[in-house]
Amino acid sequence: MNFLAFLLLGLIAGAIAKMILPGRQGGGWLATLLLGVVGAVLGGWIGSLFGSGTAGFFDLVSWIWAIIGSLVVLAIWGFITSKRAA
Repeated sequence: MNFLAFLLLGLIAGAIAKMILPGRQGGGWLATLLLGVVGAVLGGWIGSLFGSGTAGFFDLVSWIWAIIGSLVVLAIWGFITSKRAA
């Protein structure tokens, strides 16, 4: 998958993760989308450990791993920012 497709996948996965995991993670939508890109990288890495990884932009497995990675990164970010706000 080329860089632009991977970036778009991460942005969309971040938006989907925000819809699945609503709350006060801090940083607004821009930070959420950037965290989605980081989550897509994490999801691709986790997927590659299981032998699936990110095969292509239109591959369902790529989307699932990117969303899972985005959820993990978004949850960690929410935990970190909630500790700072308290």
